Amino acid sequence: MSVQRFVSNSSRETIAIGGEIAQQLSPPMLLFLRGDLGAGKTTLVKGIAQALDAADPDEVTSPTFTLVHEYDGRTPVDSRITIDGKERDVKLYHIDLYRIEDERQLETIGLEELATQQAILLVEWGEKFPSVAKRSDGEILIEHAGGDTRNITLTLKEKGTGS
Repeated sequence: MSVQRFVSNSSRETIAIGGEIAQQLSPPMLLFLRGDLGAGKTTLVKGIAQALDAADPDEVTSPTFTLVHEYDGRTPVDSRITIDGKERDVKLYHIDLYRIEDERQLETIGLEELATQQAILLVEWGEKFPSVAKRSDGEILIEHAGGDTRNITLTLKEKGTGS
């Protein structure tokens, strides 16, 4: 397991940390975004999306009511695909399962279909569902540390080891 810790003192710093974390991500990947309501999960995704050339920070919003937001981006590797005539190599999905109550409702989202070889799934409240938890490649934990300060911990499992 790989663990990295960051401290943010502002939304701007959280976006910058998201950019640093994006450099550690490569599809296919499913990560939990964990933290209390208002901890800064969406703010962190803004930085990840910007670093992957998937969206400007002001275009990234919480998927609380829509459940899934999808962005086309690119990673530093040369494995490019063409989507709508644009060269892209990663699909970034920001998913919020807060309002999902059971496995049956979860199935309607279609996580299986989203989890392609080109996808990075960032899932809020995924730990509620054992079926999602067992597929997780790690997590990003955001904790309030007083005022605007946040402690951010990125934990990645070793690929192929399940640990």
